[in-house]
Amino acid sequence: MDHRPWEHPMASAGRRSRSAIDQPIETTRGIRPSYDPERFGRISERVARFIGSWAFIAWMTVVILMWVAFNVFAPGGIQPDAYPFIFLTLLLSVQASYAAPLILLAQNRQTDRDRVQYQEDRQRNERMLANSDYLAREVASLRTSLGELATRDYVRSELRESLDAIMARLDQLKVDRRDLDSDVVGSPNSDEVRRTPTPDPDADPDNSPPG
Repeated sequence: MDHRPWEHPMASAGRRSRSAIDQPIETTRGIRPSYDPERFGRISERVARFIGSWAFIAWMTVVILMWVAFNVFAPGGIQPDAYPFIFLTLLLSVQASYAAPLILLAQNRQTDRDRVQYQEDRQRNERMLANSDYLAREVASLRTSLGELATRDYVRSELRESLDAIMARLDQLKVDRRDLDSDVVGSPNSDEVRRTPTPDPDADPDNSPPG
């Protein structure tokens, strides 16, 4: 049995049991009271929210005025807190001493929530920035791959311009032909030109009737 000569055997056994990591540690109930921090924090937030409301100020004002009025106008034998209202001052001091830590606790919880919200917003912004960078790189790669390829709008505009040019050329040809026809009709030899038969290149000159 391995134990120090100056050490009690039970102490050495307890030391070996504490050093054994393959066995769970037996928890013993302490003398300090246990409480739920989350529940206590919610209660402190409710109290701090009520203390910071107009209802609390109104109720406290009414209570203080009633207390002062009763201790001023009541008979001397039944005044619980005569002037200078030492007991009222003590109550207000106790109320302030409890209200300050509760308000600080509520502020700390709000600070923790703000910190978590800030971290979530920061992570969300980082994801959005990464997505925007990815989209920008994709758009740049698409532009590089397309290069000088004609888009649908470009081809459509070119076809429209070509069609407009062709239609304008056709209109100009129609105008020129109309002008030519009007010049031919208005000339004095137009009737002779129309009466003169057009020679047939396939006709035989030997079979032509004598003149």
